[in-house]
Amino acid sequence: MRGRQLAGGGRAVPVPPERLAGWFERFAARHGGALRTGLSGRLVEVTAVDGATATVEVPFEPLPGPHGEFPGLAADPLVRHALTPRRIGLVLVRLGAHSVGIARGGAVERSATDRHLVQGRNKAGGQSQQRFARRRAGQARRSLDSAADEVARVLLPERDRLDAVVLGGDRRALEALRADPRLRALLAAAEPRVLDVPEPRRAVLDEAAVRALAVEVLIREP
Repeated sequence: MRGRQLAGGGRAVPVPPERLAGWFERFAARHGGALRTGLSGRLVEVTAVDGATATVEVPFEPLPGPHGEFPGLAADPLVRHALTPRRIGLVLVRLGAHSVGIARGGAVERSATDRHLVQGRNKAGGQSQQRFARRRAGQARRSLDSAADEVARVLLPERDRLDAVVLGGDRRALEALRADPRLRALLAAAEPRVLDVPEPRRAVLDEAAVRALAVEVLIREP
């Protein structure tokens, strides 16, 4: 799992739940110790003595209490929350491919993956371009309809037994799924983060099942 640079400075680092306690201890040690920890239902922020901060937007919120500002390093509530076993629905979709599954503890229990031909863009002009555009639009619609059908088939019967839903892929394709009346409530309750994934395949779904549990820590140096 790779980190990413943040706009305005800093970086985001995904940390597996089982490594989170040690990660915070090392962060504090590198920055002269932890000065304080702020805990709320949606946010955890550790401020180091030298001014560096490590901030987490709580996954699978809310974070159970107590909430408030505590001296030193007090990330144990977040660690316990991240380690809580969860059964997660996964929806990965890009134009032309989708992979849907249910995972527990980072392992996929059930899945459906498929690909559909959606041709690339045509640079020709005139009527040829118009015919191509209509054909491509029809292919895209069939691809997204198929993805919506798979989400409905795999996840809707299990909705009441899922602890969360995590999305990944192309945001425009995901918005098309959100417009499906069958999926509106399910996807509206999904985690706010969207995993960046390549063309969905079963191997990509397996990786996403692990990534869905990782805690993203935003690090800003003093």
